[in-house]
Amino acid sequence: MDMNSLSPGESLRADRFHRCLRPAAACVISLYAVLGGGQIAWAQSKTIDERFRQATEAMREARLDEAAEGFAWVIAASPAFAEAHFNLGLVREAQGKNEEAIAGFQKALALKPRLHGAHLFLGVAEYRLNQFDKAIAALRNETTDYPSDANAWMWLGVAELAKEQPEDAAEALDKAARLAPDNVDILYHRGRVHQVLAQADAEAGRHEEAIAEYLASIALAPNQPGLHEELGTEYRMLGKMDEAEAALEREVEIDPHNPVALYKLGTLEVERNNGAKGKALIEAALEQNPGLKQADYYLGRAEMELGNDAASLRALKRAVAADSDPETLEQAWYQLGIVYRRMHRTQEAEQAIATFQKLKDEEARRHLERVEKKRRAEAAESAASPGPPKNP
Repeated sequence: MDMNSLSPGESLRADRFHRCLRPAAACVISLYAVLGGGQIAWAQSKTIDERFRQATEAMREARLDEAAEGFAWVIAASPAFAEAHFNLGLVREAQGKNEEAIAGFQKALALKPRLHGAHLFLGVAEYRLNQFDKAIAALRNETTDYPSDANAWMWLGVAELAKEQPEDAAEALDKAARLAPDNVDILYHRGRVHQVLAQADAEAGRHEEAIAEYLASIALAPNQPGLHEELGTEYRMLGKMDEAEAALEREVEIDPHNPVALYKLGTLEVERNNGAKGKALIEAALEQNPGLKQADYYLGRAEMELGNDAASLRALKRAVAADSDPETLEQAWYQLGIVYRRMHRTQEAEQAIATFQKLKDEEARRHLERVEKKRRAEAAESAASPGPPKNP
């Protein structure tokens, strides 16, 4: 998983989380400014101390170019001043110059290996460059040195989730939550872990387990878009239509402009013989995304349930002309045959049913071929495997 693969909503939230660290970072920076300035005041001129203070103030006020110039001046005058390297790294990170930020944090750590926040922001910068292994190593160093830092544990969990290590991410985020139970950003990321685990269960056909993970994710982030939609899909896979309907309705309440949720709820209503509601939802979804697959098939069924045979015929004709999903295509021809019969167009009804039967027979043949191919592959693998050793 990388930042470029995130949805727009997820990318915005990731940026928001990073900004949420900055108030805490400002406190750390303030501490460094005072302590660092005092140390330099003893050993060097007050000019360096004053320039460091001014640069730190400029950083707090987001005057980043001025801050960068000030810290660079301090570093030139006092190369061993670890806090100046660290603060310059923070400025570069805020400017989106992550490579330069990393260099600053690394220099600060070379001078002060346990400098509070340095490994944290080093890990964040590496995470933003999709260097997940390096980010995890840096963040683990921060949690080792400062085990009560909830932000460090949170970002460790974020990086591990990006590395597709959801179990490790869950452990880190659980620690972060114990340290800061009211932190909404931590709660969000814990919910993301459960969502990833749920998706893995769903892909493996473990629908009951997927539902449990989605419910856990929803408990942590009840208004997060997408969760109820995915939960509804899993309920539908198990034939739990009441639960599926409730979940999808909740998704539409949370995100009324989600065309996929509208469409899924609409098709569910059609399957439950609620043609009027299903038609309205599908048409609303198509207004936002005209390219939704299988929409004509379900609109045809909805119109049929409403007794609008002519409209149903038009929609089903579009479905058989354009749909490429074999199962949907079969069912579209079958429904088309029913509509023709209701319209007393017997010959066309027979042709439609004959096409349906032909497609069904072809699918059955393909299924048998797949089964036979799998059987031969298993037999070949068994023959190639060495048998148990014989007794001498």
